[in-house]
Amino acid sequence: MNVALLSKWHVHAVDYAREAMENEAITIKTVWDENEERGTQWAEELGVSYEADLQNVLDDSNIDGVIVTTATNRHKEVIIAAANHGKHIFTEKVLAFTVKECEEILEAVDRNNVQLMVNLPRLTESFYLYAQQALDKGLLGDLTYIRCRVAHNGSVPSEENPKGWLPPHFYNKEECGGGALIDLGAHPIYLTNRLGGKVKAVSGKLNEFYNLGVDDNAVVMVEYDSGAMGMIETGFLSYGSPQQLELYGTEGTLMVEGQDVRIKSKHLGREDWVKPELPNPLSSNMGQWVEAIEKGLGPVVTRDDILNLTAINEAAAISSQEGRRVALSELTFEQKI
Repeated sequence: MNVALLSKWHVHAVDYAREAMENEAITIKTVWDENEERGTQWAEELGVSYEADLQNVLDDSNIDGVIVTTATNRHKEVIIAAANHGKHIFTEKVLAFTVKECEEILEAVDRNNVQLMVNLPRLTESFYLYAQQALDKGLLGDLTYIRCRVAHNGSVPSEENPKGWLPPHFYNKEECGGGALIDLGAHPIYLTNRLGGKVKAVSGKLNEFYNLGVDDNAVVMVEYDSGAMGMIETGFLSYGSPQQLELYGTEGTLMVEGQDVRIKSKHLGREDWVKPELPNPLSSNMGQWVEAIEKGLGPVVTRDDILNLTAINEAAAISSQEGRRVALSELTFEQKI
């Protein structure tokens, strides 16, 4: 499958290019970037051509798919154009700023019968797969509370980087749509969406600790239709912060820190913590994208994952701005978790 790389704007663009090169089914043919200097340099590093005109890339019948790592505010324009030219699409989270924009993108994908993959990598990892199994098997009883935290120190100032190691454009609200929550917070959002079930309402606080123009610390309290509650935490201000996932139920508790998983359940025949055997991870989202195109296999990332990720972000931003609880029914779609 011949692909074009569309922009090096996102910090993960280099990772996706590397993964594509390591996948025997993918050949990178060209690079387009809205920043010609950046794009030309990237193309030279990869040993491929640079094309300054996006339309020329999309008109090229030899290009089967595109890897989109533009600024998020260009996702709708670029992805719909790619779909309309029959290109399969792999892109970085989030798909778009609003549920309405996501629905417009998905309509174009359906109309043109192309495969869209939004990279939500932790849904392929062993810790999540085990957590889902534990819930499904009833090891925790009724889930009553869920907490998930993913954070790093990307905005912590240093002598070398006064605004941290994240690229300066990550603080451009017009391009990014926000800061920590819409970027890094995607991981705890899609994980808790999967594990907690259908969300009824959220109350969010997006804080600007260093006044960078976007949130660098965020907390979202979630109310589920089941009656359970949840807490989503993220930020760009934490040194050494491990990924944490906690599930509390009427008959058990599951704790994840990094890849370390332990469970205490009345169904396991012992009172102390147990370190369970974890399932093997699934193939990466990019690998699943290729399998969906070549073999028609269904990827682990669903449309509900994509829509609900944006929905929580959209509702949390409204909540923080207006200082109120926001019901997801206020948004322009019916959530289908």
